[in-house]
Amino acid sequence: MTPSQWQTIQRCARGETFAAPPVALIVDSPWIPGYLHISTLDYLTVPEVWLDANLRVEAEFPEVIFLPGFWAEVGMAAEPSGFGCQISLFPDKTPIVHPLFSSLEELDRLPQPNPRTDGWMPVLLNLYRRLEPRVRDAGHEIKMVAARGPLTVATHLMGVTNFLLGLKLDPAATHRFLRRTTTLVRNWLEAQAEALRQTEGILVLDDIAGFLSPKDYRTFAEPYLKEVFAAFPGAVKMFHNDTDNPASYPMLRDLGIHIFNFTHLQPLAKVRELVGPDLCLLGNVPPLEVLAQGSREDTLSAARACLQAHPSLRRLILSAGGGTSPGTPGENIHALAAAVTPHAQ
Repeated sequence: MTPSQWQTIQRCARGETFAAPPVALIVDSPWIPGYLHISTLDYLTVPEVWLDANLRVEAEFPEVIFLPGFWAEVGMAAEPSGFGCQISLFPDKTPIVHPLFSSLEELDRLPQPNPRTDGWMPVLLNLYRRLEPRVRDAGHEIKMVAARGPLTVATHLMGVTNFLLGLKLDPAATHRFLRRTTTLVRNWLEAQAEALRQTEGILVLDDIAGFLSPKDYRTFAEPYLKEVFAAFPGAVKMFHNDTDNPASYPMLRDLGIHIFNFTHLQPLAKVRELVGPDLCLLGNVPPLEVLAQGSREDTLSAARACLQAHPSLRRLILSAGGGTSPGTPGENIHALAAAVTPHAQ
């Protein structure tokens, strides 16, 4: 993103008022390679392709803030690869992470990974170190780093069903497991911030936190998420959870976050009521049915409905209710941006 775009994100986090809401999208390897008709494998493994692709989409959509911006990632594989998960890569789709074990007891024996030496993480750190100067030369900055959250990392290691069963059947082992994934997430974000020159924000993505009841969220999600966010005082803190379960929404303010990206399946007005007035909401146009599969007119209509549902010009960033889906056409991204201007048709 450009320096002025980052200033906009900071202003949103502070709750400043805008003449019209900013427009932003979470974009990464599921969308960028397909949109540009390039190999996903090239995008993930050839630094020049990665840099050129990100610069191209930035140039094509200057009216949209891409988050986290110039994201060095391997789908969801970076953190699990540090524990030793097998990763399958493909030319036309994002990587697949294969779980290591099915039980918490087996995972207890795994060594704690070091993001500076283990798995794909040191490769991504090296990409950041090598290419950040060229990103800056092109007029952009990498201000935000990202990581999958502790619960999401845990499910990649043992599968979603096995993790949720273990959480209920062996709470003590689950806490030991989450202690280790939380340490990795925190260390991974810190390593990324050290590799870059001017990191001022973090993005944590954890959909599994949305699978839990209020009681289980308080017990198994909140303490670990809070620890991650607390490790970055002064940073702009963004949380993504687009699971269709609002049970945790009233408790999100306790994480110390500033921006929340959530599912389009929850009405924007209801989300605002549940999270309270202090969080900036990032949403809430349907990412698949409208942005990816709908028309320009569908996108304009859905975006304007969001603006009507949130008449305040504070603490709202118009976006998708989740990440940008594969196949999302450029016309609809332009339409999303046009929806905030009075003359858009």
